[in-house]
Amino acid sequence: MQEVIKLEGVSKRYGDFVALHETSFSIGHGEFFAMLGPSGCGKTTTLKMIAGFEQPTTGKVLLDGADVSDVPPYRRNVNTVFQQYALFPHMSVFDNVAFGPRSKKKDESQVRKDVMEMLEIVRLADFAQRKPSQLSGGQQQRVALARALVNYPSALLLDEPLAALDLKLREAMQIELKRIQREVEISFIFVTHDQHEALTMSDRIAVMSAGHVEQIGTPEEIYRNPSSLFVAGFIGSANLLAGTVESSSGTEYVVALKSGAKVKVQHHGSTFSTGEKVSLMLRPEALNPVAGSRGDGLSLGGTLTDRVYEGATDRLVVRLTDGTEVVCLTDSDAHVAHKVVGDSVTINWQPQAGYLLAGWPEVSGSTTTNVDQIEAAL
Repeated sequence: MQEVIKLEGVSKRYGDFVALHETSFSIGHGEFFAMLGPSGCGKTTTLKMIAGFEQPTTGKVLLDGADVSDVPPYRRNVNTVFQQYALFPHMSVFDNVAFGPRSKKKDESQVRKDVMEMLEIVRLADFAQRKPSQLSGGQQQRVALARALVNYPSALLLDEPLAALDLKLREAMQIELKRIQREVEISFIFVTHDQHEALTMSDRIAVMSAGHVEQIGTPEEIYRNPSSLFVAGFIGSANLLAGTVESSSGTEYVVALKSGAKVKVQHHGSTFSTGEKVSLMLRPEALNPVAGSRGDGLSLGGTLTDRVYEGATDRLVVRLTDGTEVVCLTDSDAHVAHKVVGDSVTINWQPQAGYLLAGWPEVSGSTTTNVDQIEAAL
């Protein structure tokens, strides 16, 4: 894939504080690339260095193969859309979008053609003569996108542009934003702390933490094969159970959990040695709560402590025998529907559902039931 943006050994310091440790990665032409992580992880700093609002302490930022590390923002062929859309309130939608082409002294007939084509793409051609105050939040955002895209930059940079929208509109705009990106075939670099947004829209995701890029991959790669405990806990919901490798044969491991139970794991990825500390990751949707006990190394017993009806699914919280809480997702009409809080249940899973990660989590169990743990991550 042709590279549009490339970071080579880029870092950023503010005095003694390292906002971004030495980082290198590339973004391809027409790619939807997300930078995902909690507040303070370095994602916005990275975006600002690509845009030119900040200069790297070390390393180079390349745009279309040229080093632009010291080039000011107005001379870089990229545009940025922020949380605040900064539309000109006294101008019509048409004039807002036309601002860029007119500033480049384009012929007015060409300006009109370019603007109307872009308004068609964002589905606002019928709103061309309205003022921003006459538009909804989602429509204002699409005007901001059209204004940023009308000159067809090499890349569009988006700094949490959906954060100000309510949930339903934000979900609708995720799909709309991806549609627009496919249509214009421009690289989008999207900064967010919302993992659902990143999974929904991105071709690839860079997961960041404390100024480091933890992992870069497709949404499926990152969700199914996280490279670290941080990525496993930050992307989606996960149950992380601490244990020690007792034995292995090929890709099959026997892990002795801290709770005393022994489980079997078919792990395809990093290799682990006997005696090594590991964490078993089980996604909630991979767990199947049933009645009765099993002794096949693919199940754990516990007590149902909470159940939350979520429409098509029920979210079950099960406390294992050692007090660890795990979360299961199951169909609302599943065969455990008659189970009530306080009942004994067994959770089981398929051999390929387990995934091993090096080290132990700070807190064993679900990453979505411990409030202190979630606040610390954010």
